[in-house]
Amino acid sequence: MKNHSKCSTLIGIDGLGGSGKTMYANKLQQQLEGSVILHLDDFVHKKEVRYNKNYEEWYCYYHLQWRYDYLIKKILLPLKSGLDVNDTIEAYNRETDSYILRKIEIPVGKSVIIEGVFLQRPELRPYFDTVIYLELDKETRLKRISDRDIYMGNTEEIALKYEQRYFPAEEKYLEQCNPLALADVIENEVKERLL
Repeated sequence: MKNHSKCSTLIGIDGLGGSGKTMYANKLQQQLEGSVILHLDDFVHKKEVRYNKNYEEWYCYYHLQWRYDYLIKKILLPLKSGLDVNDTIEAYNRETDSYILRKIEIPVGKSVIIEGVFLQRPELRPYFDTVIYLELDKETRLKRISDRDIYMGNTEEIALKYEQRYFPAEEKYLEQCNPLALADVIENEVKERLL
């Protein structure tokens, strides 16, 4: 059902890896009664796509990681058009490298919080009413990542992975999209809350 007078408000929580996006989104949800959180990591491609051996790792992460078209079609475009979202989506399951079906119900007019990296790329930014960018130094982020991403291996293996795949892609994002300039709000005091 279409209702332009009461469209949903889309809020993006952007930031580089380990900047505290999920925690920030959860706190924001508590303040916005009835709001819904969606995670960009539910919209990733399977490993066979996002680890394409024909490309360098940073390129795969920046260009092949996420199903942007699927996210736009299923969630962003309907919400931006003033429609309810009442659908079953494919959500990525990291443990099994497969998709599980998840029912999504977002009545028109709800606040929707989406957290993830690279949200201010040109294909996504126009859908957001507000984007909050979490700025945090690389050293602090890497410490947090090392404590969090233990599924990748030990501290050295995690650091190597980030140096090869994630950090170069983040640098490309900063260079091409200038997220600090595009963001509506810059939050750079999250360091203390992460430690």
